[in-house]
Amino acid sequence: MNLLDAHLVPAVDGVAYGLLLFVVAAGLSLAFGTAGVLNLSHGMLYAIGAYTGAELSDGTWGGLAVGLAAGTAAAAAAGAGLSAATVPLARRGHLAQALLTFGLALIGGNLLIEFFGADELPVRVPEALDSSVTLLGHRYPAYRLCFILMAVLLAAFGTWVLTRTRVGAAVRASADDPQMLATTGHSPRAVHTGVLAAAGALAGAAGVLGAPIIGPGAGTADTVLMLSLVVVVLGGLRSLWMTFFAAIAVGEVQTLGVSLAPDWAPYLLFAAMAVVLILRSQFTEPATAGHGGGDAGSDPVEWLRRRLSASFKERGRGTAEADGVVRSSGRGGPLSRLRGGPDDSTLASRGRQAAPLLILLVVLIALPALLDAYSLSLAGSALALGLLAVSVTILTGYAGLPTLGQTAPFAVGAYATANLADAGWTVGPVQIVVAAIAAALFSVVTGPAVIRARGTTVLMITLAIGELASAAINQMKSVTGGADGLVGFPPTQALWGGEGMIEEDQVYNYALVVAVVAVVATIAVLRSPAGKLLTGSRNAEARMRASGHPVGRYLFMAHIGAGALAGIGGSLMVTVQQYLSPADVGFEIAAFALLAAVIGGSTSVIGGLLGAGLIVFTRDWVASSWPGHGPLLLGALFVAAVYLLPRGLAGLRLGTGARGPAKGAELPPGHDSVPAGKVAP
Repeated sequence: MNLLDAHLVPAVDGVAYGLLLFVVAAGLSLAFGTAGVLNLSHGMLYAIGAYTGAELSDGTWGGLAVGLAAGTAAAAAAGAGLSAATVPLARRGHLAQALLTFGLALIGGNLLIEFFGADELPVRVPEALDSSVTLLGHRYPAYRLCFILMAVLLAAFGTWVLTRTRVGAAVRASADDPQMLATTGHSPRAVHTGVLAAAGALAGAAGVLGAPIIGPGAGTADTVLMLSLVVVVLGGLRSLWMTFFAAIAVGEVQTLGVSLAPDWAPYLLFAAMAVVLILRSQFTEPATAGHGGGDAGSDPVEWLRRRLSASFKERGRGTAEADGVVRSSGRGGPLSRLRGGPDDSTLASRGRQAAPLLILLVVLIALPALLDAYSLSLAGSALALGLLAVSVTILTGYAGLPTLGQTAPFAVGAYATANLADAGWTVGPVQIVVAAIAAALFSVVTGPAVIRARGTTVLMITLAIGELASAAINQMKSVTGGADGLVGFPPTQALWGGEGMIEEDQVYNYALVVAVVAVVATIAVLRSPAGKLLTGSRNAEARMRASGHPVGRYLFMAHIGAGALAGIGGSLMVTVQQYLSPADVGFEIAAFALLAAVIGGSTSVIGGLLGAGLIVFTRDWVASSWPGHGPLLLGALFVAAVYLLPRGLAGLRLGTGARGPAKGAELPPGHDSVPAGKVAP
């Protein structure tokens, strides 16, 4: 009984927290499962409601009612605007949606801070609720009990509308068969707008009512989005009851977990999510659960996986090209197409492919003569982030494993280098080799959890790995410095017996040499028979397995190689910056790396480097002229990239000419037209 008494209040807090997450996650589930929009700005819609409610709250019931109406309406209007923004992307898939909505989230978050201020706003609740009541002998905030009741009523009303009304029937029909819905006289476009407006309204209402629990502040949108994604993935899209139970479980882990196991609390949520997703993926055969089969209707997570997986297929090469790889590379086959001697057309094609790399190399070599010290240091940081983006390109574009967790091996390489330097091992090549080996070993350990899953499940498993790594960084203070990070270690030596590199041009030239060697080696591997087999595994996994190819082994080796490359990028970042903090290896950097790969073109190594360069240039160099508005400028960059570069930067070169689609042929939007067996540099 004493144990129950000690944890009663945290348990009730977990219910309130979970119900708040349920209302928010229900809106996210509605947007993705019904409207088909992967809305990474959903946390910003919550923040709109929270800021509006806090601004209008005056401690009266009238203020609460006005705030609830205004916050809900504002978020609903933003949701409807999101519908208009995503209509041009209807055939582009979820990668474009993710890039657009993430950009809109950055813009909206910056505008909210500009309008309401960077400090967390106080929230005043009605006087009758600004007290505590006795709950089984314990004092408990009255507002939280009232919120539990309000959240239950809101959830019940939403469930009734969705399952028992004509409006709900139209919404469900729009997800299952929009063509049939159109024949009944309903406009699928209007339903689409209404669904996203309703999803925004749910998030906005949750923001107003939940502001005393998760208050309006600079990190509110990211926190709410992260937790909502966890709830949706664990609960699925087809069952509100499953979403409800998943939300309550997450709420209890977030509150009761701190009370029961404070030392393990930072790991509990994402460890539980990773375990559930890994176990679930074990019951799905990769050959059917991968890119080309399986019945998605029976499993909500499988359905969600298939939706996002299709996006990566559209941005990659076509299945017919993979079929050519499979037919020419069967087990024991001659691999004639892959191993045959180059003819004149092949040599000419290789020359065209090498031209952008050579031009970029000339520009990078000339930068020390053109830039000041600060700009040159930013260029070095861009090279480090570029290697991280290239590692994401390998996994996302070639292996078909979308990842938000590459900052984990990136962090392993970074902290390995910082600790080596602190111990007196300052020789650059030694640091690079140790960082690559450490990151590769980390990828060996995490690889089995990643390679069996596909699509969104991979995305969430890698997200969990990245967040677990971030928690470990904050906890292992003796190695990482905790939240304070590491600083004051000796500078790197370019060669044995040399002096530490202090001048910016020395550091940049070292970073450039390492990056060029790493990128050239990566392109060489991707153009080899092994790289082509990896591409075939992504596009036609079932046929590759039927031909006797060990697809799992291919994916595992790709995961290890990408991890080693990320570790090299982390080592370079430490050399360039001469300090290391958790923010350098957090979720935001993981998202930037994925978006850099998308901006560059999901199968373009050079495009990934350029995408990373654009992000660093916008975030640090351009934003220095407009302090405090870096997120706004980055958001504008992402939005512009979606509309102006439908095929990424690589599409500027691939869209026309001999390497474009054949006359009269139409490729799916966002499809990179690279011939079979070729690699976009």
